[in-house]
Amino acid sequence: MTNRTQSVFEVFRVFLVLGLTSFGGPVAHIGYFRTAFVERYRWLSEQAYAELVALCQFLPGPASSQVGIGIGLHRAGWAGAVAAWVGFTLPSALAMTLFAYGILSFGDMGLGDGWLSGLKAVAVAVVAQAIWGMAQTLCPDRQRATVALLAAGLALLLSGTAGQLTAIVFGAVVGLWWSAETTDGARQTPLHIPIPTWVGGLCLGVFALLLVGLPLWANATGHQGLGLLAGFYYAGSLVFGGGHVVLPLLQAQVVDPGWVDNDLFLAGYGAAQAVPGPLFTLGAYLGMVAEGPSGGWIGALLALFGIFLPSFLLLFGILPFWQKLRAVPPVRRALLGVNAAVVGVLLAAFYNPVWLYGVVGTEEFVLALAAWGALALWRWPPWLVVILGALLGGLWL
Repeated sequence: MTNRTQSVFEVFRVFLVLGLTSFGGPVAHIGYFRTAFVERYRWLSEQAYAELVALCQFLPGPASSQVGIGIGLHRAGWAGAVAAWVGFTLPSALAMTLFAYGILSFGDMGLGDGWLSGLKAVAVAVVAQAIWGMAQTLCPDRQRATVALLAAGLALLLSGTAGQLTAIVFGAVVGLWWSAETTDGARQTPLHIPIPTWVGGLCLGVFALLLVGLPLWANATGHQGLGLLAGFYYAGSLVFGGGHVVLPLLQAQVVDPGWVDNDLFLAGYGAAQAVPGPLFTLGAYLGMVAEGPSGGWIGALLALFGIFLPSFLLLFGILPFWQKLRAVPPVRRALLGVNAAVVGVLLAAFYNPVWLYGVVGTEEFVLALAAWGALALWRWPPWLVVILGALLGGLWL
């Protein structure tokens, strides 16, 4: 086995573990990724990780999945990017497909909702640890710490994707005014992107062509499979913020045409809360339960492919140009502000929704505190803390 093959297999193995244990939504996923790839495996620096997170916040699609694809690309090239996506997505996609076969009653099998509450409490601890670790590296002085706090305020007051993007733009503008001496940290360990700029341009062209052409082709032929592919590609292309923001778009794509009953749609959304990994794998469930000849396994594969394809095309298209742009001195200064703002955006997300929905009582707070101690003080692996949190939640909450 060559070193390259070993790297690809290693990427798949690590992301598969994350795909099986990363509960809590995209913000928690970013925390899990940081623990794994910045602290444990040291595949990339804190600065490079923060840059990737900030860039993916600007792109439509599932931000945490795009961060994972970028890490896989950095580690093992094109094959690594695919391996990262498959490893992280496969567990939840398979689980959602099984729900489509009738395991939607999973939450009523005598387990109650306590285990879900336990997982939410663990997510609080994971995100808290990630913010603390990132702040120590990316906000080491009063200037950058102030930017982080102001960015958190902007993200909370404006809410939603608009608040996050405004906070990051604010950090970039402030960073432009800092002195050149403060840019040393921005020069450390850039991402390794083995993609030529012409390939990046081609990816962006294919993205735009499919966005316009797929709906026209589906309407011209009336083929349900093309309609499913076009609808899910549209949802993956135009939703900013990922996660729950995609729900209205998906509902319009499958419920309005009559392919999926609204009750089935809501049942799938409820099931998606109980599985790890990206919420976008709800697409596999919707494709599976879609009525008509293109439903079933074919529909699940078409929907899953369609909703995630824009993430690959956009990330592969933007990263080669980003790598050249970040070498410009003013951009390096702006990156320092952006990195600090990312800490602020995560701090805002820590409050809403992670804290507000994860700590609803004294018991949840105690469990979150214990999980944080296990992660930060005792250095227990996150997958073990996740399992114990779910078990304790099921017994106690």
